[in-house]
Amino acid sequence: MAKRAVHRRARKILGEEPVALVWCEIHKPVPTPPKDVHRAAGKGRLKPGRHWLLYVGGVVFFFVVVPMMLMDKLGERLDRLSSPGRKPGPRSGRSQTPPDARPATPGRVRDGGQDPAGGVFDGDWNLTAGQLLLRWYGHSPNAKRLVVLARDRVCIAASPGRRLSPTKADDFRTVAEFPLDQVRIDGEADQPRGFATFRLGFADGSWLEVGRLGEPQDADHFLRTATG
Repeated sequence: MAKRAVHRRARKILGEEPVALVWCEIHKPVPTPPKDVHRAAGKGRLKPGRHWLLYVGGVVFFFVVVPMMLMDKLGERLDRLSSPGRKPGPRSGRSQTPPDARPATPGRVRDGGQDPAGGVFDGDWNLTAGQLLLRWYGHSPNAKRLVVLARDRVCIAASPGRRLSPTKADDFRTVAEFPLDQVRIDGEADQPRGFATFRLGFADGSWLEVGRLGEPQDADHFLRTATG
């Protein structure tokens, strides 16, 4: 379960004891909005911030790993050139099947049949879900959000920092709030850990799907309470 610091902070920003809460994320890439819509919303970021260790790893890969791989390939090529009597064997790394005759990859969908919203939201950027999505990472570069269910409203809170410990966070703040008659939560309890999702449905017909739910106990309690 979420630690006392999380419940204490939630109680402080709500002004009452939370009924249920759960950490979650936009678990799919945010689709690219039209330029005019993005501009009107302030041209906020559409991707989460990355930890500095990721950039360090990228630098190490390109300046250490890649040169070593190139040197290894160069060594293999020099070895082949230094053995003139050796006949080249058949290339095993290249498929002999014509491109048009190759079977389709299972699960692959043609571009024309893909959902432009990517299953993230209903697709209308001008409605509540779309507007919330446009500002999702503007409130915090961290991907995690705390959805808190109170007696008469649903609150979405975010931590302003790039780094976040979901079980101990105590600096998050409300970034969106909806009365219970303006939002509904659709989901099922006891979903497999790591695959659980739920949808926030709004009064204007728009919806937003979130996943990567936090502690299983929190997720199950939240979904049972919100959908029961």
